[in-house]
Amino acid sequence: MQTKNNATTRTTVWLCTTALFMALNIAMSSFGVPVPGGHLYMNDIIICAAAILLDPLAAFMVGGVGAFLGDLFFYPVPMFVSLVTHGLQAVVISVFSHYVLKKHPVLASGIGVTIGAIIMIVGYSLGRAFIYSTPEYAVLKLPYQILQAVVGAVVGMLLCWKCGLHKLYNGKLMKKH
Repeated sequence: MQTKNNATTRTTVWLCTTALFMALNIAMSSFGVPVPGGHLYMNDIIICAAAILLDPLAAFMVGGVGAFLGDLFFYPVPMFVSLVTHGLQAVVISVFSHYVLKKHPVLASGIGVTIGAIIMIVGYSLGRAFIYSTPEYAVLKLPYQILQAVVGAVVGMLLCWKCGLHKLYNGKLMKKH
């Protein structure tokens, strides 16, 4: 009976954590920090942090589905671009964080968020060029995409590894009961 309760507790924690990060992603998609020429959105911080902590399925739910819903509610034009781009970004970060270089998890996460940032920059640049039918618009927004990706990767890594979010999640929340 102990095994069934343990599995139920772990499933409940997984579901609640995934839902919490998804809600944070949606909330962070709702507003941007004004910068000259546009806005800088902070949801990449949530996507990177969640992807480092969670398995690839949960990371996709937070990154892809969360960004999709955030766009659906607040600015629906790029919602499918967000689903694919942030979903792929989150899965890649999660795979690196959980399955690559297991003896060096910080390095693995760093490689993951770097590749994830490249995926986000390329995905949104191509998506903007396709949606708005003008590559010039995509090039114009490229510096903001790069800044958003770098801020998301760096702050996500800091939250997980320097501020102890990874230790808290894996040590306290996901421990075996």
